[in-house]
Amino acid sequence: MDTAPLTNFICEPDPENPGWKRWVMADPTRYNDVVLGRQLVRAEGAATARLRMFPRHEHGNTGGRVHGGIVLGFADVSLFAAAYVLRGIDAGRSMTVDLSAQFIGAGDLGKPLDAVVDLLRETGRMIFLRGLVVQDENIVASFAGTIRKPSRR
Repeated sequence: MDTAPLTNFICEPDPENPGWKRWVMADPTRYNDVVLGRQLVRAEGAATARLRMFPRHEHGNTGGRVHGGIVLGFADVSLFAAAYVLRGIDAGRSMTVDLSAQFIGAGDLGKPLDAVVDLLRETGRMIFLRGLVVQDENIVASFAGTIRKPSRR
């Protein structure tokens, strides 16, 4: 894969987690890092990627589970991480065209939350993906999204 330079993101091996890469914003005051926190990413085959986050107390709803807004924001971020690790598409210059989600189960604040993303199709301007937000065998949400790839400069 020919990987383009990333704009606004850092994706580098995580020495504490072999086989994973850190997925962070170059500016740590932005949404991904401030709201979602630490994230790791890896490819799991030619068309599947996994993004992991670590829920914190402030990610919880009044029922003590992962808030749906966190799940939806995490699903959105996972589209870009997957597009980068699978196809080298610059996340910093891409944009969400659509994102739909179905909330299926409750997320546990004490366990890592994974978004397992499948790349369905790539065209000249768009990339179509779908995925599941999971914790172990528990499905928290399913989602599908389209991102517009960056314009050529």
